[in-house]
Amino acid sequence: MDTDESVHLRPVLSDDLPRMFEIQLDPESNRMAVTIPRTRESFDSHWAKCLGDPAVAARAIVVGGQFVGIISCFPLEGRDQIGYWVARAFWGKGIASRALQLLLLEDSRRPVYATVATGNGASLRVLQKNGFSVVRVYLEPASERFPESEVVDLVLV
Repeated sequence: MDTDESVHLRPVLSDDLPRMFEIQLDPESNRMAVTIPRTRESFDSHWAKCLGDPAVAARAIVVGGQFVGIISCFPLEGRDQIGYWVARAFWGKGIASRALQLLLLEDSRRPVYATVATGNGASLRVLQKNGFSVVRVYLEPASERFPESEVVDLVLV
């Protein structure tokens, strides 16, 4: 199966939310992304806002008809930001790279930014493969969603 041809994006539906919640709880995914999973209440509140905001392009990543993750472009602190999350069972298959390529074709906002933990080499490769360049590396203080960690800001112009 050719991954490029089997990856599709569609709008996130409310029916996707239970699977999205489950995916974001994965301990290995959170370790690699250096994130703290959202509680059910926080998750529901976050996605209610996202799905009701026309400035948020939230897309389900579908492979062979199966929901495998999400990707989105959203305003954050005055700039457009990219974020994605792929279920661990689908890592290493080029899915995130193809999903990002498809979202960038669909959503022409530029510049667009991404922030990644420096230890998340796979995500850095996905972004750089799609034309993102490193802007800066810095220590991000802890927050409700993220422990303190060294992160990389990238931009696609």
